[in-house]
Amino acid sequence: MRANHIADRVLRLDAEAAAQQLSDVLDNFEGRHRNLIDIFETRAAEMEDTLEPHVELNKTQRRLIGAYFLNEYSFEASALFNPSIVRHPDQTGAPENGCRFILSLRAVGEGHISSLTFRSGTIAADGSVAVDPTARLAAVPKVRSCPFPPIRDNIEVMFWDDEELSERVIFPITDAQSNGIEDARFVEFNDDDGRKTFYATYTAYSGRAIRSELLETTDFRTFRLTPLGGSAARNKGMALFPRKIDGRYAMIGRQDNENLYLIYSNDLYTWDDGNCILQPEYPWEFVQIGNCGSPIELDDCWLLLTHGVGPVRKYSIGAVLLDKKDPSKTLARSREPLVRPEPTEREGYVPNVVYTCGAMRHGDQIILPYAVSDTFSNFATIKIAALMQAVAS
Repeated sequence: MRANHIADRVLRLDAEAAAQQLSDVLDNFEGRHRNLIDIFETRAAEMEDTLEPHVELNKTQRRLIGAYFLNEYSFEASALFNPSIVRHPDQTGAPENGCRFILSLRAVGEGHISSLTFRSGTIAADGSVAVDPTARLAAVPKVRSCPFPPIRDNIEVMFWDDEELSERVIFPITDAQSNGIEDARFVEFNDDDGRKTFYATYTAYSGRAIRSELLETTDFRTFRLTPLGGSAARNKGMALFPRKIDGRYAMIGRQDNENLYLIYSNDLYTWDDGNCILQPEYPWEFVQIGNCGSPIELDDCWLLLTHGVGPVRKYSIGAVLLDKKDPSKTLARSREPLVRPEPTEREGYVPNVVYTCGAMRHGDQIILPYAVSDTFSNFATIKIAALMQAVAS
């Protein structure tokens, strides 16, 4: 097969030529990657089961073979969009009366392959947002199968402590994810025993089919990725409530491409049925509605940000207020969008779209990161009192 032909050509190089070729490769690429020799060694080890048995390889040959079966991929080359924001688990150095945050984004590169990437930053007391400078390199995590829960394609990825947050990229790993890890909706979940876990529902796309999966982490260094089961998990756009409701996990999801449903589960990994709680009602959402991230707990209700699709596939962002004890009950909803595509921001990878995968509360304000035309991302802030008035009017 072709892979063996490539390996054979490498092995036919004499020792001097092989050493010179490896030196040239390292000179050319060393500054672009962290621990390049280790990457070559790891790739060679991955190829061992694929290649026909060869004579025992020396270090130079192994590293060269690893290099020949690698390629660079610019994971953010096409777009960086659909952000979701949560409080950083480490608040060291946060501004007075402010906080540090983590922003997740959907990054798209060649071939429209989506991966998950991160940024960090700070929110000041007045709601102003600053994003930290990004690292120059990208990090490849260690991947292993995870035995709990006992579900096929349940995996764990781990980054090293010295790799900055913005270096960490979760690229598609399983066959179900092969064309994309899309639209992660992060939430800081508070368990009954006081533990905090960051969960994110996202869409795994194989190029032929989709399914909902769940990511979980406590430190944004080690992540577990698990497929979700049940009839409700066959659709996009599920978003987890930040705590249990009446002893059960709860999600908002869309099961029929038009409406929003409230879904409950006892075990977090299986989601069936659900009750329709919201349908398109106003012209800006006549085509369909969906959630824009996990519900945000306010003093007297749940705030659910929604997206609506109107004429000429125009995506806008609105809001719904749900009852605190029974979120199947709607208290108020946007007659008009809160955020819509502006004339100066309508062109891009996918025109006429503003979209978010999750906002957060900071004091008396909502911090809303949102994407513009599936190309780049921006921030908006709004006082909770003003938002409540806008939704109720």
